[in-house]
Amino acid sequence: MKQLKVILIGAGGRGTTYVTQMKSMPEKYKVIGVADPIAEKRRVIKEMHDIPDEMCFETWEDLLALPKFADLVVIATSDDLHYAPAMKAISLGYDILLEKPVAQTVKECTDIANAAQEKDVSVVVCHVLRYTPFFKKVKSIIQSGMIGNVISIDQTEAVGNVHFSHSFVRGNWHSEKDTTPFILAKTCHDLDMIQWLIDKPCKKVTSFGRLTYFTEKNAPEGAPRVCIDGNCPHAKTCPYNSEKLYIEGPEGMPWKSIFRKQVATHPDFTDEELCEALKRTDYGLCVYHANNDVVDNQNVDMEFADGITAHLTVNAFNAGGRHIRIYGTKGELFAFASGKSIHVFTFEDRKEQNIPVTETNESITGGHGGGDFGIITDLYDYLTGTYTGDSVADIRISVANHLISFAAEEARHTDTVIQLDDYFAKNNYENL
Repeated sequence: MKQLKVILIGAGGRGTTYVTQMKSMPEKYKVIGVADPIAEKRRVIKEMHDIPDEMCFETWEDLLALPKFADLVVIATSDDLHYAPAMKAISLGYDILLEKPVAQTVKECTDIANAAQEKDVSVVVCHVLRYTPFFKKVKSIIQSGMIGNVISIDQTEAVGNVHFSHSFVRGNWHSEKDTTPFILAKTCHDLDMIQWLIDKPCKKVTSFGRLTYFTEKNAPEGAPRVCIDGNCPHAKTCPYNSEKLYIEGPEGMPWKSIFRKQVATHPDFTDEELCEALKRTDYGLCVYHANNDVVDNQNVDMEFADGITAHLTVNAFNAGGRHIRIYGTKGELFAFASGKSIHVFTFEDRKEQNIPVTETNESITGGHGGGDFGIITDLYDYLTGTYTGDSVADIRISVANHLISFAAEEARHTDTVIQLDDYFAKNNYENL
C-alpha cells in the first residue's frame, strides 16, 4: 500500500482535524511538513507527527518555495488565504485537499479550477457532508428508486444562535465587505449537497435575507459595548454573555475550548489570559454593539434542470442542526441529520418506515457527523485510483456549486432571479 506524503498549510481547527484523522491511518498517510504563523500550532502538529524542525515553517511561502517533496497539500488557512497557496501548490504539481470555501470570489474560484485542470492535478474540496453516513444513506435511498424521481428538496441549515453569534457577529465572518458571504461561508455545504442529491445542473436562483436582530436597536437597556466590563444588568440571563461562554464555559457548551484554541499562544494558556484576549478582540463585544453587518437569516430558491426545485433556509434562531425533506414521485423522505434514522413514506403501499443510520455526533465538535473521517478515508482511495464511491467531487463540480452561492448573493442584493447559464458564461465557466 502506498503511503501518501502530506504537508499541512494552516494548523488551526480544521487543518488539525484532518491531519489527526490521517494520523489514525499510518499505512495511508504520513504528515511530513507544516506551515503556520503561530508557533504553538506548529508545535502541536510537529509533535503529533514527529516532523523535524527544518520542515516546520512560519509561512506557506517558505514551505512552497521548496521543490515538490510530498504528494498532497492540505490547505486549511483562513478563507482569504486559500487562493495564493492553492495556485502555487497547483503550479508545483501537488494534489490538494482544500478547506471550503474554495476562495472568496468567483474569479479566484474559477482560476483554481481552471489551473487544476490545466496542470492535471486533483483538488478535493472539504464538502464533508458528502461523506457522512447520514447523507450517504439519503443518496442511496434516492438511487434505489424508493421515492421515485426527485421533484423538490427542502433543506434547513439551523446555524444555532450561539454558533451564529460566535462566527458571524463576533467572529471572522462578521463583515460582509471583508470576508466570504454568509451563504458561501456557512451553507456551501448545503448547496453542494442539494446539487449532489439532485445530480443535475442548477438553472435559476434567487434569494432573500437580511440582518434583523443583532443590531444596536435591539440592545437591552444598559448593555455595555464590552461584556467583560462587568456592569451589564443582563449578564446573568443573556445567552450571548461572552464571559459566561468563553471563560466560565457552561456544561455542554464547547465555546471555551474553541476560543482557547483560537487565541492560545502556549500550552498553559490561563483563564486570566483568556480574559485579556476577550478585552482585545471582538469576541468580548456585546452582540448588539458589535461590528457586524452579516445577514442572520437567508432563503435561497433554486430551479434545476427538468424543473426540479429546491429551497434552502439558513437561520440563526435555533438550537442548531440540519434537516431535509425530499419530495419524490413515489414517496417522501424526511430526517434530521443528527437523528438515528431516516423517515420514508411510500405512496403505493401507504407505508411508513424508519431506515436506520449509523449514529454519529453532528455537533460543531463532533466531526461533522462522521464526515471528517469519511473524507480522509475516501480521499486516499481517490488519489490512489481505487475509489468506487460517488462522494468525492471534482474541483470543477465544487466550483460550479460555489457559483450558485455567489449568484444567490447577487440575487439577494439586486432583488432578481439569476439565470445561471448566463451567469456562468459571464464568468467564463461552464455549468455542470
